[in-house]
Amino acid sequence: MSNYILLKQSNEENCNVTNNEIVQKLWKMADVLRDDGISYQNYVTELTYILFLKMMKEQETESVIPKDYRWDNLVSKEGLELKKFYKKLLQDLGDPDVAKDKRLNMIYADASTSIDEPKNLEKIIKDIDTLDWYSAKHEGLGDLYEGLLEKNANETKSGAGQYFTPRVLIDVMVQLMDPKKGERLNDPAAGTFGFMIAADHYLKEKYDDFFDLSPEEVEFQKKEALSGMELVPNTHKLALMNALLHDIEGRLDQGDSLSANGKWMKDFDLVLTNPPFGTKKGGERATRDDLTYETSNKQLNFLQTIYNSLKTDGKARAAVVVPDNVLFDSGVGESIRKDLMDKCNLHTILRLPTGIFYAQGVQTNVLFFTRGTTEKDNTKDIWFFDMRNNMRKFGKRNPLNVKDFAEFIECYKRDDMENRKETWSEDTPNGRWRKYTIEQIKARDNTSLDVNWMEAESDTPDYTISEILELMQKKSNNISNAVAQLQELLGDVKE
Repeated sequence: MSNYILLKQSNEENCNVTNNEIVQKLWKMADVLRDDGISYQNYVTELTYILFLKMMKEQETESVIPKDYRWDNLVSKEGLELKKFYKKLLQDLGDPDVAKDKRLNMIYADASTSIDEPKNLEKIIKDIDTLDWYSAKHEGLGDLYEGLLEKNANETKSGAGQYFTPRVLIDVMVQLMDPKKGERLNDPAAGTFGFMIAADHYLKEKYDDFFDLSPEEVEFQKKEALSGMELVPNTHKLALMNALLHDIEGRLDQGDSLSANGKWMKDFDLVLTNPPFGTKKGGERATRDDLTYETSNKQLNFLQTIYNSLKTDGKARAAVVVPDNVLFDSGVGESIRKDLMDKCNLHTILRLPTGIFYAQGVQTNVLFFTRGTTEKDNTKDIWFFDMRNNMRKFGKRNPLNVKDFAEFIECYKRDDMENRKETWSEDTPNGRWRKYTIEQIKARDNTSLDVNWMEAESDTPDYTISEILELMQKKSNNISNAVAQLQELLGDVKE
């Protein structure tokens, strides 16, 4: 198992007690707002507006906030005065003429409150003020905020987690892609910025919290290394807050990556992402004019965007979560798969288990590929790892954990790419690690990458027809004997 993942898991376990306690308390405050009819998702957004002010005070970085709108001013007010002050605060912090900090403006852009009852607002602010912020600071305010986002995603009522990427999967993808200092990373479907936050953790662990880097390298890591784009405005606000609390200032735009607004995303060393599932509304196409193939399928458009955004230096790479349809769609889908395998070395596909996303029946995979220096014939072999068949059941109460990925990580990293060894063979048909040549893939209908070879294992023994009949006869005889014994016993009792 990876030292990075084990160390990360150990660090999380050491600090989880206090952070989890604070997250539970923050989450419980949502109960206060039920009478105001506020959804869980809106509650997290509202909480972000308030937490931002408190966390800036705790980090001693309030200088970005105009004096009149800092935490101490907010917490000193009560009742109707507080409600009026808070509404004006939200409006002014989103106004570049009042608040001069760009990130501040983006977090509070078009902000409004859903809290009608002044007493509810006052209780939330005062409860936040009394939390154990000393311990939270020691453990990391960024980690605390990530815990809140994860809690929101895991809460069925919030509806936020149906496609939420499990943290352990993010960590495995980051570890295997091995980001390095000086590389430019991107997530074109940023969500709450989870992939880039995980990459930042990994890089800080790798380079001793950046103490090993020169001042210029540190500046690059902070301001240029990590970037992304998110479509949904409220989710974008959460992503901005997440980035800010992790001291990340890279470009993080709000908008549609599949429109002209996303054309800035080019020449990356590494892309890590889980694009949204489904089709664009009304079957409309992506409006970018730099995509070769037109389709209304979001994942296929994102896939084109991703592999075309990589540098052509033979080292730029990506790990992308996609649903099964990307592997087998005909027509344009087949053309895009062929284009991907031409331009990139699609070297590994991880078939993920069903049930790891909370949307029912969603089946997904991770594509691992490296952009070539040429436009043709870069894929020679594709290695498949099957985590879907003959696995334990997954769901909200049985989530993925580090141990589930142990065999895959070992197979992926055991040897260099040329010397990988299959665990599948004619003698071991249920081996999870199998290679297909590009010729074998091209020979499949629609150049399908949706391959299955493992046989379902069952606890029920296999029987021949004669054996089944024999068992039925034995069962029948046993029943007949039991009935006879019962009749004899009843006869004895009667007598």
